[in-house]
Amino acid sequence: MTVANALLTINAGSSSIKFALFAWGDSRLDLSVSGQVERIGSAPRFLAHDAASGAVTSQSWARGAARSYEDIFDSLLEWIDGHLQGATLRGVGHRVVHGGQHLAAPVRITPDVTQEIEALIPLAPLHQPHSLHAIQTLTKLRPELAQVACFDTAFHRGHCDAARFYALPRALSESGIERYGFHGLSYEFIASRLGEVAPDLARGSVVVAHLGNGASLCALRGGKSAESTMGFTAVDGLPMGTRTGAIDPGVILYLQQSRGMSAGDVQSLIYNDSGLLGVSGISSDMRTLLDSSDPHAAEAVDMFCYRIALNIAAMATAAGGLDAIVFTAGIGEKSPQVRARACAHLAWLGVAIDGDAKGRNDNRISAPGSRVPVLVIPTNEEAMIARHAASVLG
Repeated sequence: MTVANALLTINAGSSSIKFALFAWGDSRLDLSVSGQVERIGSAPRFLAHDAASGAVTSQSWARGAARSYEDIFDSLLEWIDGHLQGATLRGVGHRVVHGGQHLAAPVRITPDVTQEIEALIPLAPLHQPHSLHAIQTLTKLRPELAQVACFDTAFHRGHCDAARFYALPRALSESGIERYGFHGLSYEFIASRLGEVAPDLARGSVVVAHLGNGASLCALRGGKSAESTMGFTAVDGLPMGTRTGAIDPGVILYLQQSRGMSAGDVQSLIYNDSGLLGVSGISSDMRTLLDSSDPHAAEAVDMFCYRIALNIAAMATAAGGLDAIVFTAGIGEKSPQVRARACAHLAWLGVAIDGDAKGRNDNRISAPGSRVPVLVIPTNEEAMIARHAASVLG
């Protein structure tokens, strides 16, 4: 491949920045290096992995060292410059969680786009501020560098009105209070990958389970999103690491009116103190809970797996059937226990896991006699961001 250009992808969080550098030439994108800066704000550590040689680069800073967000990005860009190998860094693609009603496709970032992203912070308070901070920091450090925003909500914008709207007065729905859906970059990648590994299934009705610290399901019909368990915000749907998932809104009213909780208190409760952490009282990490003998840990895992199965059955309605189930993301890819326990609730549909395959994380993990194929497909949001950025800039 003749390499003239390179693309950088950024997925910025509260305490980490994940990145990937892609060589871009001959209409191809090849991963060069990937990594992250983690523990920002305490004792930052830089880790990078060279895709070709397998070499690992690491660097740590002392706890309490003055490393501002700008300093971190400055160091990252300097390191990236040293690994371009003669190519020109053409642009940066950002994962942005919420695009609202208007940002429905990847777009080159302008001051107006930045302003729209900022206006959506109340709808994604855990994620949006960090994406915005990354965009603003790169604009300051490299004003000449093109930046592209890729939205997690964009993949779901084709939902029908019955799926999009809440049973609210029409004026509220038309003002933007609707079900957006999230994890769209992941689902879009899975839809494209499924078309490669199982094209017969990709053309049908598929439910994809993106299970990580954030968790959701998506109903795919012919490779397009028909429904998502997440709604107006990324706190709806399945229980997650620290998020409640779906909750009766009357609980929120009760907490405010009878328990005296403020809006800020409720926000902390539903985003930071609930989910697997809240139910177990131990951890938001599925690995810790599966290793624990505490009955509350077991209860949290049971609830998680039950809600996955319950919602898979609901998503099948939106998909128009159930030709396959796909597990992806951290828990979905790496926890055969969670996959098996969720699928056990779906035995009535003829779903059966292969006892040998489930520990190997093979692509197809369903038993030979299973009426519904079950697959594990690793997601790659960075590749999807790079494809979108290349399309916008190309």
